[in-house]
Amino acid sequence: MLTPIAYGLATVLSLFCVLIGARFLLAPRASAAGYGVPLKDDGDLAYLTIKGLRDGSYGLLGLALLAFAGAEAAAWYMLVVALNPLGDTVVVLRNGGTRAVAFGVHFATALAVLLSAALLFAV
Repeated sequence: MLTPIAYGLATVLSLFCVLIGARFLLAPRASAAGYGVPLKDDGDLAYLTIKGLRDGSYGLLGLALLAFAGAEAAAWYMLVVALNPLGDTVVVLRNGGTRAVAFGVHFATALAVLLSAALLFAV
C-alpha cells in the first residue's frame, strides 16, 4: 500500500530538484528572488550556478537511486539530503529573507523530504 506513495513522493521531490536546478541555471535572478535572497550584484551569479548544479545533481541522484538501488538506499539518501533545505532555511533567515519563505518553502521542503525518507524506510 505504501510503496506507490513512497516511490511517487520520492520521484516528485527528485524531479522538483532537477527543475529547481534547471531554473537556477536558466533564470538565476528570478530563482534567487524565489529562493528568498535576491541577487545583489552580478558577482553572485557564479554562486547561483553552483546552486543550480547542486540541486540538479541531487535530483538526478535521487532518481538513480530509486531506479537502480531501491527503497532503502533512497531512504538514506532522502534522510541526508534533507539537510539542504534545512540549511537553506537558515541561509534565508540570516540574509534578510522573510520567515514566510524560510519556513513556508525551505523548512516545509525539509519536512516533505523527511516524510519521503520515512515512507521509503517503511516499504
